[in-house]
Amino acid sequence: MPGPAANPMFKATLFDFNGVLVDDESVHLAAFRDALAPLGIGLTDEAYVEKYLGYDDRGAFTALLEDNGREVVEAEVERLIEAKRPLYLARARQNLPTFAGAADALRRRAAAGPIVIVSGALRDEIELGLEVLGVREHVSAIVSAEDTRVGKPDPEGYRLGLAHLSAALGEEGARRAIVIEDSLAGIDAARAAGLTCAAVAHTYPAAELEARGAALVVPSIAELDEARLGSVYRRLYA
Repeated sequence: MPGPAANPMFKATLFDFNGVLVDDESVHLAAFRDALAPLGIGLTDEAYVEKYLGYDDRGAFTALLEDNGREVVEAEVERLIEAKRPLYLARARQNLPTFAGAADALRRRAAAGPIVIVSGALRDEIELGLEVLGVREHVSAIVSAEDTRVGKPDPEGYRLGLAHLSAALGEEGARRAIVIEDSLAGIDAARAAGLTCAAVAHTYPAAELEARGAALVVPSIAELDEARLGSVYRRLYA
């Protein structure tokens, strides 16, 4: 009978959400613009992608206020976060774009072991997206913006995700999980937490993701198959 090494694979997965499973950056951008409009602060497509895309809402609003010469007051940041929440959800309930193959990729990974979502999105945004994808029952735990003090590239979210996995797999098993990211900040966060990261080139060019340290880069989530992941696992742990 073949032992565990006969089918080497990552036994757990930590998925980012925005830009990996759901294609909702345009929804976020529109909600940011609406929340900022009463302050007279504009936000172009180019500035959003270049400066703010990797942040959670708290980090993005803080940076936007600083970049526009505004005093950063915690109460104002909180107000903007709460103002944006219903603006995003209203649009997302009408039309939440998802990436082709995202649900199937998550189900394939769930067949191998536990799934944790680690995202700078708010919990109700993640819950809605998982419902739209039809994969909520495959997700063991969610680490959302409400659970962390600092967003990516800080590794806090992935360290919390590791704690969830350690309860099921033990510390060593949890550290052999694979992270699926799309952003440079996300790769930085995963690596700072000591995790192996694969990336999908939905948001940034493949060359930038590879240069940042992704162990595997695929053009889309639909192409994140077990053969490619198994090859990375064998390279690291054989």
